[in-house]
Amino acid sequence: MSLLRCYDQLVDTLRSTLADLSDKRTGSNTQYTMEDIGLSAFSVFFTQSPSFLAYQRIMEENKGQSNAQTLFQVEKIPTDNHVRHTLDPVEPREIYPVYDAVYGTLREEGILDTFHAVHDTELIALDGTWYFSSQSDNVQCKNCSSIEHRSGEVTHYHSAITPVIVGPSQPYAIPLRPEFIVPQDGREKQDCEINASKRWLDANGAYYNTGNQTILGDDLYAHQPFCRQVLLNNYHFIFVCKPSSHKHLYEWLEPMETGTDIRTVKKRAKNKKKHWEQHVYHYVNNVPLKEGEGALRVNWCEVTITSKGKRTYHNTFITDWEITDQNVAGIVAAGRARWKIENENNNTLKKSGYHLDHNFGHGKAHLSSTLATLNILAFLFHGFLTFCDEAYRMIREKLPTRQTFFDHVRALTTYIYFPSWEAMMNFMIRRLEIGPHAIDA
Repeated sequence: MSLLRCYDQLVDTLRSTLADLSDKRTGSNTQYTMEDIGLSAFSVFFTQSPSFLAYQRIMEENKGQSNAQTLFQVEKIPTDNHVRHTLDPVEPREIYPVYDAVYGTLREEGILDTFHAVHDTELIALDGTWYFSSQSDNVQCKNCSSIEHRSGEVTHYHSAITPVIVGPSQPYAIPLRPEFIVPQDGREKQDCEINASKRWLDANGAYYNTGNQTILGDDLYAHQPFCRQVLLNNYHFIFVCKPSSHKHLYEWLEPMETGTDIRTVKKRAKNKKKHWEQHVYHYVNNVPLKEGEGALRVNWCEVTITSKGKRTYHNTFITDWEITDQNVAGIVAAGRARWKIENENNNTLKKSGYHLDHNFGHGKAHLSSTLATLNILAFLFHGFLTFCDEAYRMIREKLPTRQTFFDHVRALTTYIYFPSWEAMMNFMIRRLEIGPHAIDA
């Protein structure tokens, strides 16, 4: 696989993938290519400017050229309604090759190595998140899930598993192919997070598994069927394990004596505020996850963190990694990194400019999930540029927030024509007076 080394190559890869999207149009209105339709939708998410296409049409009328052409390779700009109508039959999986290309480059460039944790393992966190909901019967599709409330009202919603690569010391999360929670053919019950996660493992396990990956998840995942599914796909696991949902395991632990059956490790460490904390770990190997014959044997650990005499954190985990005095702190750190899927991925997508839970278009088939796939892909592109584009990284570090960056991009692309991505980055660097480039202003 050729490496993606710059923004233009990212867009080239996206364009070539979008050119192969299923085209279900049967009428005469085919003046816009599938790649122009897909790139137009993606440009809105990448710039986080709902009116981006409208502004670029005005710019093209006034100047004969637009940023849609130079930044996103859009030859002809379709209307928003035409984009929605044409993308509705397109399934999200048709866009996954772009995720794979970015992932492949990050791996080949050694960037994923910086995410490695205990036992040099790569951490993949799983979690489900809603990205659309409505209580209107007029806004639903065949792929909606639903909840009927006691009041009789029904909420229609879409949700997905959004796997990411995380690292204990990394402030970023790298999105992988999502898996959408949708009604399954031949099943009476609604789809759920666990079933979608199992499908993700079965469909993508071999692709992402290079021999040493660990799946992270909350207590929902810490049950025997899913743990076995992880092991069958040749992954390791570290899952949160609460006493309230694992009574047999904790009944097994209860008579054990700390210091003999249950090992104790104590460490002092400084937190992010440079204050000293006391970390106390307890662990025991080879305990049954559930009652009865054939119970999966797992390894259990607990951490309690105190600062200035007050408990600031406590949690418990199970894993298939053998726990020792030397690695228990690393296993707990890896398990705690699971929260990055919420803080650095899902919450960022919803609250830091990407508006994942906004209804960009619902459609009757796949539109909602396909637009969500493009939105998450835009987030992945921004993450890729953070690692691989020095100018982009310098600008992001200079601006106080991600939202500020999007505000600048929206304003600049509305009023100024840039012949290339590099030209826009250089313009921002000079105006922000960043580094040696500032003297060129």
